[in-house]
Amino acid sequence: MSDHATTADAAHGHDEHHGFAHPMPVWQLLAVFFALVALTGLTVYQATFELGSMELVLSLLIATIKATLVILFFMHMIHDKPLNAIVFISSFVFVALFIGFTLMDALSNKEIMEFKEVPPAAPIAAAPAEPH
Repeated sequence: MSDHATTADAAHGHDEHHGFAHPMPVWQLLAVFFALVALTGLTVYQATFELGSMELVLSLLIATIKATLVILFFMHMIHDKPLNAIVFISSFVFVALFIGFTLMDALSNKEIMEFKEVPPAAPIAAAPAEPH
């Protein structure tokens, strides 16, 4: 009976273990975690400076680095098949293009118009009609 179970498992391509495919060492998970915490601190710290239009670019750069760390290590893309990486990277490029074009438009409109509430002008009173 055990020979049959082993043969059936081999025929269906089952491995001996049904655990996690790519266990990561704890030190590596902690290193990525502390890198994410440090990058979050850097994001908060850079927000205290007045960098103009570069503030948005720097924030997006830091966010992209953080997203890359999460994707590579916590989503295990680093151990995945190359086809999955190609699909993900191409999707990421298209999203980056869409955001980039939007930012190009937003950064080109630097002039901020202020609108003030002004009460309407009083109507000009008509001169009294002259008696005929």
